[in-house]
Amino acid sequence: MTYQRGILASLPQAARYLSFNALPSADIHTVFAQLCALVDGEQIVLGLGKSLLQRLAINSPKLPNFPSYTHMGIHIPSTPHDLWLWLRGDDRGELLLSSQHLTRLLAPAFVCVDIVEGFCHLGGRDLTGYEDGTENPQGDEAVRAAFVNEPDSVLTGSSFVAVQQWQHSMSTFATYDENEQDNMMGRRRRDNEELDDAPESAHVKRTAQESFSPEAFLLRRSMTWATGVNGGLMFVAFGHSLQAFSQQLRRMVGLEDGISDALFKFTQPTTGAYYWCPPLRDGKIYLPTL
Repeated sequence: MTYQRGILASLPQAARYLSFNALPSADIHTVFAQLCALVDGEQIVLGLGKSLLQRLAINSPKLPNFPSYTHMGIHIPSTPHDLWLWLRGDDRGELLLSSQHLTRLLAPAFVCVDIVEGFCHLGGRDLTGYEDGTENPQGDEAVRAAFVNEPDSVLTGSSFVAVQQWQHSMSTFATYDENEQDNMMGRRRRDNEELDDAPESAHVKRTAQESFSPEAFLLRRSMTWATGVNGGLMFVAFGHSLQAFSQQLRRMVGLEDGISDALFKFTQPTTGAYYWCPPLRDGKIYLPTL
């Protein structure tokens, strides 16, 4: 049993994120099996939503609902879907063709409700110019953070992923001077060094993984997205459970200590969903019930 290797691989130059909902009266099993035969876990990473797990009679894992919060002027939406595909590659045209092929394949049983195009900006920086994922665990620690490892469990090699599309207001961000921007992030943009005297609202302090109990380590695989004149960050974080993400989100919103993350001054999430990414066996998606 092994994991979908695209989760651990370096970020690609380009990506597409496809979300699907199952048609209520469709026979989803045949179409879904055809999809699983195509998913290699590297060029295509597969995630299943709570409703689809239930329709497929997959009783483990018990995927929770994505949290929805409204607090201190901050709104965290919950927008679950049945099926999530992360297409990875270097050529936008090939990803477009792959998207079209997958949409046609799934059409008898699933409707595509959202497609977001992502890309690697300045070697892995956010549109703000700051490096993303600086505190990612590495090597064996990354594997432990991102994947389930339970002896004799069908979940071993699987992963849980939290997905949010964040839309930035770059015009608002530009109203802050360089020092204010650094303090919002908790890092200097020019050298990526963490600020010792950053305010408690700094993003680095809100999400310091080792500051939680238990420690809240995640493997972030976020990428920049853009549509027309709009853009932001496609936040994608994998974990052996969803506890770490839940803890970080609560603190960011201010539910833990009343201090909200400074990111909310210029960006807001427009979507939010949890998915379960099944393991592989002999190079194919492994689902015991199928």
